Parts: sequence; C-alpha cells; structure tokens
Amino acid sequence: MSADMSKGARPVSTRVMNLAHFLTQAARRNPDDIGFVWREQTWTWREMEARVTALAAALRDEFGVAKGDRVLIQSANCNQMFESMFACFRIGAVWVPANYRQSPDDVAYLAKASGARGMICGARFAGHAEACRAGAPDLGFVVSIGESEFGEDIDRIIERHLGATVPSVAVDRDDPCWFFYTSGTTGRPKAAMLTHGQMAFVVTNHLCDLMPGTTRDDASIVVAPLSHGAGVHQLAQVAHGVKTILLPTDKLDVPTVWSLVEKWRVTNAFTVPTILKLLVEDESVDRFDHSSLRYVIYAGAPMYRVDQKKALEKLGAVIVQYFGLGEVTGNITVLPPALHRLDDGPEARIGTCGFERTGMQVQIQDDDGNELGPGETGEICVVGPAVFAGYFENPDANAKAFRDGWFRTGDLGHMDDEGFVYLTGRSSDMYISGGSNIYPREIEEKILAHPDVSETAVLGVPDPMWGEIGVAVCVAKPGVDAGAIELDRWLEGKLARYKLPKRILWWDEMPKSAYGKIAKKMIREEMERRGELGGGS
Repeated sequence: MSADMSKGARPVSTRVMNLAHFLTQAARRNPDDIGFVWREQTWTWREMEARVTALAAALRDEFGVAKGDRVLIQSANCNQMFESMFACFRIGAVWVPANYRQSPDDVAYLAKASGARGMICGARFAGHAEACRAGAPDLGFVVSIGESEFGEDIDRIIERHLGATVPSVAVDRDDPCWFFYTSGTTGRPKAAMLTHGQMAFVVTNHLCDLMPGTTRDDASIVVAPLSHGAGVHQLAQVAHGVKTILLPTDKLDVPTVWSLVEKWRVTNAFTVPTILKLLVEDESVDRFDHSSLRYVIYAGAPMYRVDQKKALEKLGAVIVQYFGLGEVTGNITVLPPALHRLDDGPEARIGTCGFERTGMQVQIQDDDGNELGPGETGEICVVGPAVFAGYFENPDANAKAFRDGWFRTGDLGHMDDEGFVYLTGRSSDMYISGGSNIYPREIEEKILAHPDVSETAVLGVPDPMWGEIGVAVCVAKPGVDAGAIELDRWLEGKLARYKLPKRILWWDEMPKSAYGKIAKKMIREEMERRGELGGGS
C-alpha cells in the first residue's frame, strides 16, 4: 500500500457517541413520558436522566471512578440496576453486571477477574458483598441497593447529588462500556468486552431488524435478567423512547406477565424459548388481552418446532427469532414474523434461525477455516460491527475465538442456497457413536413431537463399545405418567437406528440456567450426582 493510500485509509477520528446520550435524548424529546415502570412506581424520562446524572456524579466525585474503571453489579432487576448502566456509561466506566443467581464465590471471582473498582449490590446479597470484599482486594467501595449493613443505600447517594451536572465522557469506538460475562459452559466465565461503537451499531441493528417501526408509543416488558440479553434489548428501547415495564418479583409469574401486557398495552418483549413456552402454555394467556403485541423476540437457543407452532397459534404472527452469542450481542441472524409459518411446507424452512443481520456476514467453515458450500455442516463464523473487541486479559481465549478476522461461534450448522442458516447444535454437544457424528438437536425435535413429552435434552456419554452413546433426559407433560410413554416405539422409523438414544431417563424437571435455558452442563452434573452418567451398551 502506498504512503498516500495508507494515510487516506486511516480515520481522522474514531470518536463515537457515548451510549448514555440515548437517555439524554429521550429526556430532551419526551421529558414527561413514562420511561420506566416497576411495581407501583413510574419514572419519567426527565426523572431517570436526573437520577442517572446524580449517580454518575457520585461515582465520579465520591468514589473516584474514572474512565476505564470497572463497576460490578450484583442485583436482581430493578430501576437502580438499569440506572447504574447509564451512570457507568456517562463517566466512561465499564458496567460489569453479574448473573445475580450466582454464588458469592462465583461473583467474587468476577470482582477479582474484572479488576472492579467498586460494587453496587442488592441489599439481600450481603454474602456476595462480603465475598467480593474478601476475594478482590482492589475493590474500593460497595454501594447497597436498599438498606443494608454493608454499604450506603444508593437512593440516598442519588438524592445527595440531584442537580449535579455531568457531561458524557468522550469515548472512542473501541472503548469498553460493558463486560458481558459468558455463561461459562466450560471452565470459568470470560468477560467479553462490549464497546461504545459496537453497541451503537447493535442498538441500531436491533431496531432495524427485530422491531422495525418502534416509537415512543410502544412499550416493552422485561421477563429476563437485565444483566445479559434483556439489558441489550432495553438499551434499544431507550434509544427510541419506549417505556420499559419490569416484573414486580424475581420469579416468573406467568399470569402477572399477561396482566401487565394488557395493562400497559405492551408491544414487544425479549425472552428465551423455554420462557416463551411457559408463557403460551399457561391458561392465563387466554384470560388477558395481548393483542397489542407486535414483536415477541426469542433468542439464546433454537426453538423446537412444536413450541414454535404453539406460540404462533396463541400469539399470531408476532414472534421473531434471532441467533447470536453474547460476544456478538445476538447480532448474527434474524427470522422475522413474516417467515414464521404454521404449515410445514417448503416455505416454512423448518429449523432455520434466519438470514444474516443487516451489516453482518456469516460463513460456514471447516476445521481449517475454508468456506463450505450450501448444505455442508461446519462451524458458524461471523464478521461485522457487532462482534466484540475480545475477552478481557485473556489472550489464549482470543486466539481460539478468532481466525483470519472471523469470530468462531463454536456452533455448528449449514446454510442453504438462499442464505438461510440452520443450527445443528454446539460443537461441544456433538458426540461420536460408532464412528458417526451425531447432532442432538435432530433427535430432540423428534422426541418433542410426542404429544406427552414437555422437555428433553440428548447428551453423549462415554461407552466402552461405541465410544459414546446418546442418552435422552425427558420431562413428561403435567398429569402424564412417564412410565406409560413408549418413547422407543415412537422413535422407530423416525430416525436412523444409529441415532436412536440408547437410554431414556425421565425426570420431574429439567435443570435450567439463570436465563431460563436448558443447560446441558447442569444436566450432565445432575446425571453424575444421580449415578446415571455411566454408559452401557
């Protein structure tokens, strides 16, 4: 490249908008609109902006938080948690939300690994605050959400600083704003560094691909922890002045969800397939008016066809699927409402997770990084502005995650001639039995087609003869005697014999992650605890 071309290719500036400006814009345009609802209380955009500014002033002036410092959050969903995100962004700090259902030791690890400067902690998590103070010597302060003995109440701190002026700190495209911790399916969780520039693209992309036409007249309900995908979703709501409604309790109460949908004329929701399944299978779905819904977005895992049909029957053509990991903040593919079909004809494209998100490129690659052709199974890889900046202080993980600029998702799948992507499963889920590669998702789809099966997960376990065999863990529908379900007979002729599970286990319930997803790591641990992990031919 010539010197002139090199100079011309370099950006004059990489500065971008500080994400906290989304809230400032909403407060300027619609100051008296309700922006946030929790329990019996509401906050206007003007009130939210004032509270966030006050908290930002406190973090900066009282606690010495500066640009680049990390602030750990251990809290269930609440207005203060949401406010802490914008306050951190405003001063250029990094928001580090923990999965609040993790143990004190797990969160203490996050405090130390992230190098957190301070912590904002729900009052009922005193053990977490204590563990973080003991395990992370650099932790300089702990603020409490609510009255507690381990820190001052955040609302008092905010009241003390109301009226302060805190301009948004100047940020570049690649300045981190959020450490998005992976679920840690293998080993310790890793901090994916999300940046101001990346997240600005993600928010724009969400509004473009997932919820087109979203305005201040819309309303969004939160049924998942704000620490992960739901937080990204709600950030997009703020960008367009959409009110956010939180559930009044930590535990999912389905009738309450539907009552709030009716009361606030909710138009969009973000959820995961297992929660959407609960929402549409509960009798309360028929007791409340949900005709206001325009987009019910599900992500985090593929949705089984039988559950997809049930959601379509109950809610109509409003469901939207997207596929993506935390490292790409969900921005890999989208399947909009118009492409969700009840019939099983060719146009239904059964099993697809959609096509590439706007501005993103997907490629199916073999183990050497070569692009595979239509219908060929390989690893799903992606490039584009939604890809994260890498894992914090983890060069080994970064080296494994990227190849020739492509982010390697670890998910297996294929693409058809029209560019629709089909997930086969995680590469870690695949097992080899008798020399044949077996992908559990295909088997799980067949099992769930049985009218008496509610949930299932198929895992490969060690076997002395076959190397590995498939074990299906199943949950029967309420009121059904699992012992009377002849699943072996049901599967005959529906799958090749080598794909048939060698063992079928019936459990009362399926272990799930804090985000409502069926977690195979937890299932494997439970099998080991029960003594059911051993193989057998």
